[in-house]
Amino acid sequence: MHGIAGNASRWLEQTRDVLASFGWAARLGIGVNKIAAFGAAHAGDGTLCSRGDERAMLAPLPLTVLQLEPEIIERLTLLGIDSLGDLAELPHGPFVRRFGKASSLWHELARGIDRRPFLPRVRAVAIEAAILGEGRVADEVQVFFALRMLLTRICGDLQCCGKRAGALHLALELDDASTCVYDVPLSTPTADERTIFDMLRAKLEGATFHAPIVGLKLQARQLEEGGEEQALFGGDDVDPQRVAVAIARLEGMLGERVGRAQSREAHVLEERFTYEPFLGCHPERNARQGVKSKDEARIAGALTPQLRLLEVREVEVVVCGGEPMRVDYKAVVQCAGPWRISERAFTDAPIARDEYDVALDDGSFARIYRQGSRWYLRGLYE
Repeated sequence: MHGIAGNASRWLEQTRDVLASFGWAARLGIGVNKIAAFGAAHAGDGTLCSRGDERAMLAPLPLTVLQLEPEIIERLTLLGIDSLGDLAELPHGPFVRRFGKASSLWHELARGIDRRPFLPRVRAVAIEAAILGEGRVADEVQVFFALRMLLTRICGDLQCCGKRAGALHLALELDDASTCVYDVPLSTPTADERTIFDMLRAKLEGATFHAPIVGLKLQARQLEEGGEEQALFGGDDVDPQRVAVAIARLEGMLGERVGRAQSREAHVLEERFTYEPFLGCHPERNARQGVKSKDEARIAGALTPQLRLLEVREVEVVVCGGEPMRVDYKAVVQCAGPWRISERAFTDAPIARDEYDVALDDGSFARIYRQGSRWYLRGLYE
């Protein structure tokens, strides 16, 4: 209450006035720290615990004031400890050794010592808007118009709260009482109405519904603090929002998630590549939010990489740190291997080579190998 005008009596009176409008019954107490204030309220409504009187005020109170587990209270009671005063009289060291590290806090609280800072509970912010029961919509133009109305409210609330949305949750209620749900991740958190509308429109284009739409509910999720992030030297950078819109449109046309291949260490040929959803230009952010795992499993189960063998030809490879860095002037963005392959192992002239799977900066995935001092291209993955 430092900096708050008035005195203890005035604060109690103001608090009662506020709570009265809610119809709540309250016991109020004032102390120099959290345990003193809580104990004062437990001792009697309106009790004021002055500085230096904490231990004496707490002494007659029961152990339940510490909000301990019932099993702990039962153990203490068996030892003859029934009140906070009994607990405060125990020697600190032996008590902590017997009951564990957590008991150090109990012993301090019983003596009126509370070092815990006062932290207000965080208020959960829910930003959503809905249009329900205002007619039946069968034309996509009407749907997009309604979405515009919802987005104006959503983005206005985001800007007032100083937040950005990292994802959207759209629920469409149909005339037959069914609901169609769309979860739309955004490549970068934003509060820009045009950007969000383009994402939603791309997600819904081409979608068909078996009944007219009678309600829409839109919710902003994965809220982040702050305004729009701007790059200082980003004139030639890829716009992640445009990429996200393009991906959403591709998924709408294909009817499935867009995936990309990644190489990984494995001995079996078919397992050296895996497929994961392509989620825009910020894969590290998507990984933090945990949005890959479910889609990755679905895509990996639907796609199996195949190695298409080509006529073997020699390629120029630049090696750095023992791994290929460039293949025919194409940069290697990911590499798996090497795997030692031996042929004619039981002959007088065995042949051994080291094979690598590489992802190149032009989007291709290749199998190359080194035999002696030369490098060769064996095939491409499809």
